[in-house]
Amino acid sequence: MHSVFVAGSRALSKLNAQVKERLDNILRKEFTVLVGDANGADKAVQRYLAERGYGHVVVYCMEVCRNNVGNWPIHSHSADPAVKRDRHYYGIKDCAMAKDASCGFMLWDGISKGTLTNVINLLDYNKKVLLFSAPKKQFFTLRTAGDLDHTLRAIGIRDVAAVLASLESKLVATEHLRFTGLNP
Repeated sequence: MHSVFVAGSRALSKLNAQVKERLDNILRKEFTVLVGDANGADKAVQRYLAERGYGHVVVYCMEVCRNNVGNWPIHSHSADPAVKRDRHYYGIKDCAMAKDASCGFMLWDGISKGTLTNVINLLDYNKKVLLFSAPKKQFFTLRTAGDLDHTLRAIGIRDVAAVLASLESKLVATEHLRFTGLNP
């Protein structure tokens, strides 16, 4: 069965009609939705799926789930108790979702490093990503690192290299830049 890693920025706590329509397509196809437990987009997606009584959902979390609106099955991950509870800590479950999913649907506020890291991780696993740019209210389909570069520029990011370097993600920014033909 196909599965979709759906996630987004914590700053996005409401889903617009365009996003709901895309989620409805996922429901019609009966894909399994892999979603995180953060406030913001994760919780908004969970609420939407629960309102529709959708059962094909797995919530990924660290140790204890912060949000599981629909009481769905969980995939709990752990880390050393001394590790700081930051985006890198929660990135552990995000990496698992990127690996486990067939594809991704990311809701991005144009700022969130976590959401952009999820996009890069999905691409690194050779998985297609549908990226919704909330500021532009526009969808972008990404299959390659080159698509990501083109999308970031289309969204209005002038210094793509600096943005990617700031992520410290699994995909090293210089490798991404080399792949897309940009100079680091």
